[in-house]
Formats: sequence, structure tokens, C-alpha cells
Amino acid sequence: MRVLQSALSLIYPHQCVLCDTLVELGSGLCGPCWRDTPFVAGLACDICGAPLMGEDDGHTVHCDDCMALPRPWIRGRTAMVYRDKGRRMVLALKHGDRQDIVRPAARWMHRAAGDIVTPGSLIVPVPIHWLRMLKRRFNQSALLATALAREARVQVSPRALIRCRNTDRQDGKTPDERFANVQAAIRPHPKYGALLEGRDVVLVDDVMTTGATLAACAEACQAAGAARVDTVTLARVVKDT
Repeated sequence: MRVLQSALSLIYPHQCVLCDTLVELGSGLCGPCWRDTPFVAGLACDICGAPLMGEDDGHTVHCDDCMALPRPWIRGRTAMVYRDKGRRMVLALKHGDRQDIVRPAARWMHRAAGDIVTPGSLIVPVPIHWLRMLKRRFNQSALLATALAREARVQVSPRALIRCRNTDRQDGKTPDERFANVQAAIRPHPKYGALLEGRDVVLVDDVMTTGATLAACAEACQAAGAARVDTVTLARVVKDT
């Protein structure tokens, strides 16, 4: 297998997902792009993963948003901030059909969420409506969830949740409008939702803004009897300071 991988690398060398510079196997980014990507490191909100000012002294801290708005999940992690090259990667995956971003993204997410993805975790992606699936041809959150589960060697259930209503796009909506838009739009699958009962569920999405969609998913998991719900995203939208 290693010989085959080496041969394939000679024929199809690995490239940086942002600038096409040749990189080592599995790295995803070249050195300069890695330095310019806003990965979350250090002190961060324990509920959504947003980076915070100050030193990480081991104590649990929460951001202003998560203190003001109760979340229906326990802990949350994110790999990067949704800006600059982080935003560019999310949009390339979501709208540019850049599925080559999935594997390195899953490794970054696993690095960020290693403390909440345990051997008994069930990885569940945020679902999209079947009409949107027809148009886009894939669910980027399901791709990330499957790759993350493979990276962490845990079970994944891409169909545990369904989006029963074709909701409007969240872009441009106020926080209240975002929550109203997804209200009662996500439910456990009539068959595969049974996998959620009694499980420690880790919800996966590409980006978190207000948390409205993740909240709807978490509530659906709880309705199906999940023991606990945590979240992990590739990127988190944060307010400018």
C-alpha cells in the first residue's frame, strides 16, 4: 500500500488546497497558506469554539453569544474562524465543488474536537433538503462528517436526521429570522433516527453563524433520545473586535 501511495504521489503530486503549491502527503496547506489561515488555538468558548482573548488556564469559559443564548448542546469546537482563507475554503467546498478540501478539513476538525469525539461517539451531519441535494449534488456537512468519523474511527450516520422542509437560505437574515427559518424543519429520520437513542452525538456542520441550524439539529437528537449532544464545525463566524 505504501509503495502504491508513493507511486501515485509521483503521478499525482499533492498540492495546497488554496494555492496549488506542492505539499507533503496529507498536509493540505503549504507553509505560507497555513500561517495565513485563521485556525483556532488557545483560549476558546467551550460551547461554540469561538476564540477568546486571554490565556488558557484550563478553566471552562464561554463567549458572550453563548452566555446570552442558551444552547441545546453541551460542548462545541471549531477548526478555524470564518474569515480570509478560512472563509475561502468553506465557500470553495460548499459552492465550488472542491471536495479535495474534505480530507484535510476533517483532520483539522479532529484536532480541534479530539476531546469530545470519543470511541462511543456517533457522528451526525446537519442535513439538507432533498431538493437542495438535487441541485448541489452533495451535502458538504455529510462529507465532512464521514471523513471525520473515518479519521476518529467512530460510527457515522449521515441519515439520522432529515430536513423535512426546504428552508430559505440563512444568508442575510437576522438571528431571530434564522431561528424562525429552521423551526420544526429538522427531525429524526423515521428509520435511521433510532440510532440516536442513548448515544453521545457529535453534530457536524461546515460553518456556525448564530447556531440556529445546529440548535434545531440538537433538539431533534434530544427528541430521539440522544444521551448528550456536542458539535464540531469547520469554521465559526465571529464578531469583529
